[in-house]
Amino acid sequence: MLKLSRLTDYAVVALVRLSVSDGVATSPGISAAIGIPEPTIAKVLKALAGQGLVISTRGAHGGYRLARPLAAIAVAEVIVAIDGPIALTSCVDGAVGCESQSLCPVAGRWDPVNDAIRQALLGISLEDMAAAGIPRAFRLPLVAAVAEPVAEKVNEVV
Repeated sequence: MLKLSRLTDYAVVALVRLSVSDGVATSPGISAAIGIPEPTIAKVLKALAGQGLVISTRGAHGGYRLARPLAAIAVAEVIVAIDGPIALTSCVDGAVGCESQSLCPVAGRWDPVNDAIRQALLGISLEDMAAAGIPRAFRLPLVAAVAEPVAEKVNEVV
C-alpha cells in the first residue's frame, strides 16, 4: 500500500492553517488550532522552513508564514520536504540499495510509474486540498462533442 507518513499529513494541515493566519503564526498557536502536539508541529515547520515552503521569523513577534501562496505549493513538494524523494522502490531513478538489482528482470522499469505518480502529485496544489474540490490533475477535460453544442446554445441565448 502506498501511504504518506503522518508527518506529511500534518505538514499539509499546518500549511493550510498558515494560509488563514494574518501575518505570522507560532508553533504553539498552530498546534492548538489543529490539535497536533506542539513538538510535532515544531519539527514539521522546521523541515518545511529548511525546504523554503515556510519562512520563519525570530523574536518576540516571530513565527511562521507561507513562503508562497497555497496555489503555488504542490503536494509533491510537501512530501519531498518531509519524507524525501518520491520513490516507489529503492532502485527508482538509479538509486542503489537492492541486493538483487543486477539480476532483477524489472530493474529500472518502475521509473515510468514513479514519474507518473510524481507528476500527478505535482499537479495537485495545497489550494486544491484546502478547497476540497476535485484536483486539476483528476478533472476530466470537457469533450469537444459535448462542449460545442453547449457553446452554441449559450451563444443563441446571448
